[in-house]
Amino acid sequence: MNGAQALIESLLREGVTHMFGYAGATICPAVDALKEHPEIAYTLVRTEQNAGHMASGYARISGKVGVCMVTSGPGATNLITGIATAYMDSIPMVAITGQVPSHLLGRDIFQEVDITGAVAPFSKHSYLVKNANDIPRVVKEAFHIASTGRPGPVLIDIPIDVQEQHLKSFHYPEQVDIRGYKPSVKGNDLQIKRVVEAIARSRQPLICAGGGVWLADARAELLELAESCAIPVVKTMMGIGLMPTDHPLNMGMIGAHGNHCANQALARADLLIMVGTRAADRAVVDPREIQRRMATIHIDVDPAEIGKNMQAAVPLVGDVKVILKQILERGAPVTDSAAWLEELKDYRKAELSRVFPQREGYVFPGTVMRKLGRKLDEDAIVSVDVGQNQLFACKYLPQKKGRLLTSGGLGTMGYALPAGIGAKVADPEKQNIVICGDGSFQMAMNELSAIRCGDMDVKIVLFRNHMLGLVHQIQCKAPYHGPFGVALDGSPDFETIAAAYGIPSLVANDEKKLDEVLDQFLNTKGCCLLICEVHPDVGTND
Repeated sequence: MNGAQALIESLLREGVTHMFGYAGATICPAVDALKEHPEIAYTLVRTEQNAGHMASGYARISGKVGVCMVTSGPGATNLITGIATAYMDSIPMVAITGQVPSHLLGRDIFQEVDITGAVAPFSKHSYLVKNANDIPRVVKEAFHIASTGRPGPVLIDIPIDVQEQHLKSFHYPEQVDIRGYKPSVKGNDLQIKRVVEAIARSRQPLICAGGGVWLADARAELLELAESCAIPVVKTMMGIGLMPTDHPLNMGMIGAHGNHCANQALARADLLIMVGTRAADRAVVDPREIQRRMATIHIDVDPAEIGKNMQAAVPLVGDVKVILKQILERGAPVTDSAAWLEELKDYRKAELSRVFPQREGYVFPGTVMRKLGRKLDEDAIVSVDVGQNQLFACKYLPQKKGRLLTSGGLGTMGYALPAGIGAKVADPEKQNIVICGDGSFQMAMNELSAIRCGDMDVKIVLFRNHMLGLVHQIQCKAPYHGPFGVALDGSPDFETIAAAYGIPSLVANDEKKLDEVLDQFLNTKGCCLLICEVHPDVGTND
């Protein structure tokens, strides 16, 4: 058995059933070994960055580690954005890269790049394999590191000669013991007691839930805590979908681009319970003001996140699911928050019944999101890109019991389409929607070929305003002097582009006919592109 065969055998031992990649010279031995194992399906991407995004979407829906594999040099550097995107959103991923022969490393030969050094700041760990006999151990450790503690991407870089080298014997380790890497799981009992006492004392408590709740599979525990203690819940962008929109305790998304009701709740609370979130600037604009006004409890698996953006009165390190169970087992108190909930109820009602503006010849994104969300299946998967489309979806798309995937940390345009493909691979039976703008769509529309190859039923909503909408919106306000470099002149005819891939398309430009068009869109067999005409001057605060 050579190193390439050992790599594929190790992936099989880890239960890998799908990979996303783009072949090249230095990864050919591994691809050749993969060819002999049809039990691992393979999706060929059209640019390496999207291999990372597909692996991310796959991981978020399957609950498994996403795996991608590309070649050295530009293949590896193209993958960097996918790795960084996964790192910022704490997505478990193993990225495998080919490398030039080990005896030529450092000589700047054709397609050589120090990829382990390049990704060091935004990967959880990386390996440069120098001996084929190390491959089973490295793969075992990589999957363990990627999926435990705070999840994240791990890189394995394997020179071509190491892939071709023969092993003395193949032995896949049953356990992992990495010195210095022992993630906390259970919360400190004394801190748990302090959390329960703080909740009991509060009159206007508020839970702020983030992506860490999804990663810990703690949605049910979060809901149980909120309901048993009668505590309203706000979410960061990464926590969207943790509670149905119509749940009486759901106050929406906080932040500069969040829901008014959620921000009002944050402004008036006397206790903030942060669960699986780092409270970054997009969610909490002024952490010092929050600290001044209220006590905070911060629950997170990563000790480095606690206190990074906001000091916590009660820090609690450990697995979110385990800690929430500990709090519930101790007997989470019922708070005297009836008046508080009644006050917030009026804010939420006003927001959910808001009437959106109308313009002839166009549709308003908030209206599209509201109508689309009501028509989706209970467990639909929605992948959203970055820009105005992301903010409209997060604020106005009704959530049920499905998932909303987006790039919340790095804010990577072009994420939604490949992530949606990865999500579809992970769960082919669920309804799958991709939402993007005409700017972000053009960063990833080459992956329509992956949809075509896989005969995937992925429905794509494209907001066409001929503009980089969010940047245009920012440039129209002080201290800037008006839009520049944001008009998407020269964009293709998207209907023709879709047709070239054998994908039908529809256009929505009349809100009186929007319900009819949405029904036709959702009922189309297979993939379909819905182009929504949006006025260039529409902003997320309209």
